[in-house]
Amino acid sequence: MSAEPLLAPILADAPWLISGGTARVLRLLNADGEEARVVGGAVRNALLGLKPGDIDIATTARPEEVMRRAKVAGIKSVPTGIDHGTITLVIDSHPYEVTTLREDTETFGRKAKVAFGRDWVKDAERRDFTMNGLSVDAAGVVYDHVGGIADAKARRVRFIGNPDQRIAEDYLRILRFFRIHAAFGAGEPDRDGYLACIRGHAGLASLSAERVRMEMLKLLVTSGASAAALAMAEGGLLQALTGGVVYTGPLTTMIAIERELGLTASTTRRLAALTVAVTEDAKRVAARLRLSNAETKALDSMGHRWWRLVTKDEANARRLLYRLGAERYHDRVLLGWARAGGDVTSMHWRALAELPQRWTAPKFPLKAADFITRGLAEGPALGHVLTLAEDAWLAADFPLDEAALASIADQAVARIGRDERT
Repeated sequence: MSAEPLLAPILADAPWLISGGTARVLRLLNADGEEARVVGGAVRNALLGLKPGDIDIATTARPEEVMRRAKVAGIKSVPTGIDHGTITLVIDSHPYEVTTLREDTETFGRKAKVAFGRDWVKDAERRDFTMNGLSVDAAGVVYDHVGGIADAKARRVRFIGNPDQRIAEDYLRILRFFRIHAAFGAGEPDRDGYLACIRGHAGLASLSAERVRMEMLKLLVTSGASAAALAMAEGGLLQALTGGVVYTGPLTTMIAIERELGLTASTTRRLAALTVAVTEDAKRVAARLRLSNAETKALDSMGHRWWRLVTKDEANARRLLYRLGAERYHDRVLLGWARAGGDVTSMHWRALAELPQRWTAPKFPLKAADFITRGLAEGPALGHVLTLAEDAWLAADFPLDEAALASIADQAVARIGRDERT
């Protein structure tokens, strides 16, 4: 680490830096003895030729001064994290997080005590990874106090300073190490960082389920999710997070299937492939990661007897599609495909997966009135006969002609005992 920064060539292709809201915030804060720079992921992404993503700005100006300047300029400011120096400025409905330069005076995980300062070196050194410790000024000059330029170009995710110490400051950095590597790294994870993550694994138990969920779901949709999950599993880290067995093979296959079918990466499908073999797994993972009700139901549906799809023909598949709806059906088929040992070019599985594109389930055409006219009164028996008729309609492969429907209705009524009729 050096107080003298390594200056990269001026960013040649960063229009977000010279126009729009980012440029306006930098102009606002680069005056009267204060300085502001874009920091972190946006700088890393620019060096890698990627979209900037979220744009975070650091400044020497204290929070109250940031808010004062924003008010004078007619910019809305929200004290989203004022105790830690963060003010969110809103320009054209887009938020920009502005944080005063800081240095840690005491560290207790997420409850670190910080002091505001004006030292860009110390601010860079308190960040997690070297490629995230970069900053760029309004002129496009990149400042590197931690070796981040070389690591970014080599796609090497490396902790700033002592990895064990940085992890002890916040154990979520274990998950961030693998997520950032999966998204931006290449090759094997940095060995020093990897071993430090394994040594610090007990600290994962101190993290809230919500924070773990957030990082895990982000990791699963990265380009390197499969390799990262395997590295975490081999280091004994994934099992601690999910509370049970993990299945890295099905995850790899699920990712390959999504690519084969041209699908957008799905956090829920990939989480199911990694963690769910039966519905009990879905409940465990949902509780462990505090998943939403929608996420929990999706995992539970995918895990429900997916193995029956291995031998299911299209007629049976149509009935399942009718019962589940297109989205739930599709996800269950993909989980079955991923867990079946996985030939991603399988025509059987592709046909099942693409069924919703070829066929739309009709609505059940029989109504309560069709049975009331046959002498059935409203009540529990009516609900029962409707269920019997629907099952028979599905078994007959969705007929819609009047003769077939009349026969189904008559047979359903005949199955109801005389004591249930009026």
